[in-house]
Amino acid sequence: MTPTLDLQVAVFAKECRPGRVKTRLTPPLTPNQAADLAQLSLSRTLDTIRLLPVRERLLVMDGTPRARDAAGFAVVAQTEGLLDERLAAICDDATGPLLIVGMDTPQISASHLAPLLLDWSAATPQHDAWMGPAEDGGFWALALRRPDGLLVRGVPMSTDKTGAEQLSRLAARGLSVGLLPALRDMDHMDDAREIAAEIPGTEFAAAVAAAIEQLQAEDRGDKPHARVVVSGPA
Repeated sequence: MTPTLDLQVAVFAKECRPGRVKTRLTPPLTPNQAADLAQLSLSRTLDTIRLLPVRERLLVMDGTPRARDAAGFAVVAQTEGLLDERLAAICDDATGPLLIVGMDTPQISASHLAPLLLDWSAATPQHDAWMGPAEDGGFWALALRRPDGLLVRGVPMSTDKTGAEQLSRLAARGLSVGLLPALRDMDHMDDAREIAAEIPGTEFAAAVAAAIEQLQAEDRGDKPHARVVVSGPA
């Protein structure tokens, strides 16, 4: 039996309501289609985190999660403020080593997080922190052995230099940082296509293919079909 790692994992997420989530996917997608893809991305991320042998799982939510998504997680409401403040709040409230992941990389698997889990399972870990860079310059994961909101608060978020700024902040505090694989965030339709190609045969990939087929049909002037709901049961 795999031993439980002393690690708290927090998934940062937003309720997948049309018009409130993944707005950069519209156009070409409708708000409903964008929300459907966001929901699939979140659900896949949560399924991956459920597989990890960790002490506690948090769903840090802006909005209300579906019952299916909340299963196995302690649901915590996001605080007010900019993203760095909301991340810092979770760091300040952490009760031990902390890993924060977003909901925008449905392609993540346990293998992407394996270097972190292996390092922090050792008697003497090599790194004080781990970061998963995003291809757009941000980061998809941040792990801190001794969480402190000051390590995050004030770092400019959602820019092409966010990852570099966060690394600089950690280095300035004298922390040794390991790097996880770089992944693509799902911000635009091209991102969704690329991510779907990485995880063929999944519900997410099927939903992206269905959305692309519908867009192509509309471009050809075909009679539109009823919208396919891809978000699954509640």
